[in-house]
Parts: sequence; C-alpha cells; structure tokens
Amino acid sequence: MPFYYCIANKATQRCPCGFFNHPEKECLCGPGVVQKYLSKISGPLLDRIDLHVEVTPVNFTELASSREAEKSSLIRERVMKARAVQDKRFEANDALHFNAQMSPNMVRNICMIDETGQVLIKRAMEKLGLSARAYDRILKVARTIADLADS
Repeated sequence: MPFYYCIANKATQRCPCGFFNHPEKECLCGPGVVQKYLSKISGPLLDRIDLHVEVTPVNFTELASSREAEKSSLIRERVMKARAVQDKRFEANDALHFNAQMSPNMVRNICMIDETGQVLIKRAMEKLGLSARAYDRILKVARTIADLADS
C-alpha cells in the first residue's frame, strides 16, 4: 500500500559552505564539490517530491517592511473549496481523495493540456531531462493550482 505525504520538507544547504546560489555571498566550493554534495540525495527520492522550492535569504529591510498579506481565513476557504472539487472528482473511487493520488492513466484523462501547454511542458522535459514520473507530477500540481484558482 503506497504512503502519501501531504507535505515533504527537505531543508538542506546546496553545498558544504552553504553559499551556492546565494544572492550576496560567493560560494567557496568548486563545481565538482557542489555536484558531489548535491548527488548525496537520491535522484529517485527527489523524483518523488512534488514541489521543490529554493528559498534564498531575505534581507532585513524586506523582512521588516509591512505589506498586505492574504488573510489565512481566505486561504483556508480557497483550500477547502479545492478539496471539495477534488472530493467530487474522485467520488466514484473511495480510495482517492486528492489529485496527488491519481494514477498515470487518470492523469492523462483528467489533466488535459492545450497545445500551448503541450509545447511548454515538452520544452521543459527536454531541457531539464525530466522523467515520466516528473511529467505526471507537473500535471497533478497544475491541476491542483487550477482547483485552487477555481478554474
């Protein structure tokens, strides 16, 4: 029986010195060192994480500035609506509740992409050397974003 994670957190430095891709500090590691360091994380493991987000340091001025943020209650409401859409989508199958649980065949039937989207995803697949599993993950995440946007 597969195990599904709603959230997977992979907090790691990108290199031994911690400054790879840092906006202000120079990485002290050579390219070979960075590649070796990054290769310690299994490719197949990384291939099973739906979202990878690189977070760069934020300077104090940005952090301290007051800006209007979306209220948590509105975000919660949007998430609940998206979950209701997914519940309705999978109501015929008691084992499925979320887009992330779709099989590759279901992804092909439910996550239809227009021609522009096909060109874009094809280019990304070729340029980044993505796997078939990555293709399905991209479509599942895109479907979830569309559900959140109510489209």
